[in-house]
Amino acid sequence: MTYAITQTCCSDATCVAVCPVNCIHPTPEEQAFGSTEMLYVDPATCIDCGACADACPVDAVFPVDSLFGARAEYAAINAAYFQDREPEPVAGPNFHAWGEPSFPRSLPSGFAPIRVAVVGTGPAGMYAAEDLLLHTNAEVTLVDRLPVAGGLVRYGVAPDHPATKKAGEAFARFHAHPRVRMALGVEVGRDVTVAELAEHHDAVIYAVGASTGRRLSIPGEDLPGSISATSFVSWYNAHPETPPETVALTADRVVVAGNGNVALDVARILVTDPAALADTDIAGHALAALRDSRVREVVLLGRRGPEHTAGTASELLALKHLPGVELVVDDSDPRTGAAIDGAAPGEKAALFRDVRRETAAGRRIVFRFHAAPAEVLGRDHVEAVRVTAAEGQREIPAGLFLRAIGYRGLPVPGLPFDETTGTVPHEGGRVLGLPATYVVGWIKRGPSGGIGANRTCAAETVGSLLADAVAGVLPSPAPPPRAFHRLARSRSRDVVDARGLAAIERAELAGGREQGRPRVKLDTVPALVAAAKRGRRRPPN
Repeated sequence: MTYAITQTCCSDATCVAVCPVNCIHPTPEEQAFGSTEMLYVDPATCIDCGACADACPVDAVFPVDSLFGARAEYAAINAAYFQDREPEPVAGPNFHAWGEPSFPRSLPSGFAPIRVAVVGTGPAGMYAAEDLLLHTNAEVTLVDRLPVAGGLVRYGVAPDHPATKKAGEAFARFHAHPRVRMALGVEVGRDVTVAELAEHHDAVIYAVGASTGRRLSIPGEDLPGSISATSFVSWYNAHPETPPETVALTADRVVVAGNGNVALDVARILVTDPAALADTDIAGHALAALRDSRVREVVLLGRRGPEHTAGTASELLALKHLPGVELVVDDSDPRTGAAIDGAAPGEKAALFRDVRRETAAGRRIVFRFHAAPAEVLGRDHVEAVRVTAAEGQREIPAGLFLRAIGYRGLPVPGLPFDETTGTVPHEGGRVLGLPATYVVGWIKRGPSGGIGANRTCAAETVGSLLADAVAGVLPSPAPPPRAFHRLARSRSRDVVDARGLAAIERAELAGGREQGRPRVKLDTVPALVAAAKRGRRRPPN
C-alpha cells in the first residue's frame, strides 16, 4: 500500500531527502517547487517504506489505506498530480540527497567558530540556525523582540491545525543546543542597535518576517470594527501585543476582504463550534468570546473568479468537512457560475460545484466572487461594506470587517528598506550596503510561501554567509562572546534565556493540564517574563 501527503503538508522537503526511490515531487530542484501548494507521492513508484511519514515534521504523510473522513480525498489528489507527468529516473537511495545544500555546509579545517546572531525565532530564523548548527561549528545567538520563541508557528498557525504547529517542536530542539545562546525580549532598534549587534558577532541574519497587514486605502477603513486579519489571528493566538478587546463578536455577519489561506482560517475559526476549539491552544479570551459570539455568517470577498481563489485546494477541501457549517457560493454575478460550470477537473473552481445552493443553516461561509470592498460604512462603528458587483455596487450589512489581503514587512532602524515591497534589499540574502548582514524569510523575499518555503530560502542565505566567511570578508567581533548578553541585560531587565523559555513552556503546559487542554498560552509580556523568572529561581534549601 502506498503513502499519500495530506492537508498539513508544509513543503519543507524533508520527505524528499529521505525517499529512497525519488517518488515525492516536486523536489527543490524542480521549477514547480517554489509555487506548489503541497508535495505529492507518486503511487506508481512508492515502495511503502514509510520513511517519508517518519521524517515529516507536521504529520502530513499517511498510508493510503488509513485515509478516511477529510483525508480520504488525498489518495486521488496525490495520484492526479502524476497523471500527465513524465516519469523521472530512479537512482537508488537518496537520489536527491537534498539534505545537503548546494554550498558545502562546512568550514576549512582549523577555522575558528564564527559567531552568528539570528534575529527572529520563527521558521525562517530557525531553519537558518538549524543549518548553521548541523553543518558548521558556528555559535548562534537567537534574538527576538518577544520574550518567547516561535514567531508565526506560535502566533500565526490556526489553533485547530495542531499538526502544523509540530514544526515548532522540531525547531525547539535547538533552543537548548550547547552552541546556542538566547536573548528573547530584546528588540533591535529599541534595546540594541544594528551596529551594536554587528559589533558583537561575525555575522547577523535578520529573520524578522512581515508583522503587519496590508491596507486597502478605502474610505472608512479605520472605523472601529474594521481591523486586519493579522490582528485577528494574533488575537485568537494569544499574541501579547494584541489585547483581548481588539475583537468584538457582537454582529451576525462578518465580511472578509480576501480568500487566501489566512482568510479561510479566519472564517473557519469564526463559525467553528467553540466546543471543538476547547481542546486546542486557542487564547482563553478568544474561546470565551467565540462561545458568546453572535456571528452566523462570514462573507469572503474575491476580486476575481473562483478559478483564481488564493486559498490552497487543501484548505478549501477542509471547509467542506466543517461540522454544522454550510458553504455557499453567491453566484449572482454570471461570471461566477460560468467559471464553476466550465471548470476542468483539478481546477479550484471545480471545488465549488457542489456548494452553490442557498441554505438555511445556522452558520455558513459565503464566497462572493468578482467583488472587492469599495468603502466601509458606519457612523461610529462598522455597519456595512460597499462592494463592487455586476450591477455596479452593493452594500452588505456587517458589524465586523477584516482585511486579509496579505502581510507586510516593517523597517528595522539601521537596515535599508524598500517601501514598495516591504522588504530589505539584498542579493542572495546579503543586505545591500551592510557587510556581514543577511536576511531570510518574508523580510527577504516578501510574504509568500508557507513554513517549508523558508528552508530553501535559509539555505541560500546561509550559503552566502559561509561563502563570505571562507573568503575572509567577515569582520571579527572585538568583544568577548558573553559581552552581548551583558549589553542586552544592561538595556533590559527582562531578557529571557533558554532556561527562562523552558520555564514558560512548563508554566503553559501546567495550565493546560489544569484545564484539560494542550496548553494555556500566557498572553501578556509581563506574564511571560514573570513565568521565565519564576523558573530561574532556585528552590529554597
